[in-house]
Amino acid sequence: MEKLVGKVISVSELNVRVLVEEGKIRIQNILYAEVRGKRVCFEVAEEDGNVVSAIPLQSAVGLKKGTPVYRLEDNLSMQYNDELLGKVFDAYGELIDDNTIEEQHRRSIYDRTISMEEINVNGGNLWTGIKVLDFFAPMQKGFKMGLLGGAGVGKTVLIKELINNVYKDLQSNSVFVGVGERSREGKELYDEMKEAGLLDKIGIVFGQMGENSSARSKAIFSGLTAAEYLRDEKGQDVLLFVDNIYRYVQAISEINAELSRVPIENGYPANIGSAISQVEERINSTGNGSITSFQAIYIPADDLTDAAVQTIQSHLDGQIVLDRKVAEKGLYPAVDVFNTTSKLIDIEKVGEKHYRLVEATLKYYSRYRDLEEIIAVLGIEELSEEDTRVFYRTRKLRNYFTQPMFVAEQFTGIPGQFVKIDDVLHDVENILNGTYDDVDESRFAYIGKIDF
Repeated sequence: MEKLVGKVISVSELNVRVLVEEGKIRIQNILYAEVRGKRVCFEVAEEDGNVVSAIPLQSAVGLKKGTPVYRLEDNLSMQYNDELLGKVFDAYGELIDDNTIEEQHRRSIYDRTISMEEINVNGGNLWTGIKVLDFFAPMQKGFKMGLLGGAGVGKTVLIKELINNVYKDLQSNSVFVGVGERSREGKELYDEMKEAGLLDKIGIVFGQMGENSSARSKAIFSGLTAAEYLRDEKGQDVLLFVDNIYRYVQAISEINAELSRVPIENGYPANIGSAISQVEERINSTGNGSITSFQAIYIPADDLTDAAVQTIQSHLDGQIVLDRKVAEKGLYPAVDVFNTTSKLIDIEKVGEKHYRLVEATLKYYSRYRDLEEIIAVLGIEELSEEDTRVFYRTRKLRNYFTQPMFVAEQFTGIPGQFVKIDDVLHDVENILNGTYDDVDESRFAYIGKIDF
């Protein structure tokens, strides 16, 4: 039952101040007012005695001083059952596609805080079947991975392949959260998921670029609630894709500016660390299941020392960097192996063989980069015998780390491949040892494991 709690005393685009009876309102309560027959909701962000500041969830145009304000019983909530799969929700957990929900079962998007006793730091490895990722950036269940790369380098195809492979291997569902991204890209993702037969395996939440800061800041919490349902109630190892986590920080900054909180450098709020922690601390592995996240990060002005980027990266367990220069060579997934990292690349965690092979491969890649410059000037004939071997073996390795994708099969005509890590290690070792020195490099491109 909604009840009258006060009246509006001032309105701006991101801050509605309401005079209320003291002690009646809490932070995160949802208030609303009627404007021209439509309900405008706002969420309480600050309380100061009997005056509260609330962030409008929709446009506040038409709201006037003196308008009566009511309180809703529930806070912001998200669908919390199997019906979240195959559907698209807005930042506040409301359906925005043509589907309907048969059984409403919702949960507050702020409910879940994970205790230290519940966290399982030895969640087991999460093998994706994608050679270049499992070799250079192996993952553990509950890991947080950064996914860096501009437009057109194959980010969406990689995301779709991860969803496909992890579902096949673990029968686990995924959640995709669009935070402040273009609505056109959201529609493309929806259509592509449908075409690839993956839509029923994923829940999608969108807080679009054109919406206000509130929507862009809440989408991530609705997505987390969906992922927590799959982890805690279904016991799954869930993949959570966030595109783009930096937009969440931007939205928080805009809200803080409107609330007149003094910013630190670059206009970021002083509470930037706790705002990011609120999100990151909910992404973990428990005894029941795990949430493993891939977070796209926009790097403002390509500045990796940016305060927000640094704060996000401090929570990450690794990063996958997609590079346009690699894509231009026709090598997909277009992973930049020098900047792609994982905390799991440790002799204690992946074993000596894997660790030594990564070390040796990066050494080959590094030498290859130098040799390319020498060849451009002097020609390949001037290389020593040892350098010639390094040059050709690295080209074979580069080709070997390409892979036919299941989700791209209809476009490429090449059947997708899921490659086990043991096969990858065996093949890489053989390439480095010269087993395939007599085999043409073109035979290594877009295959699964080597079988010639």
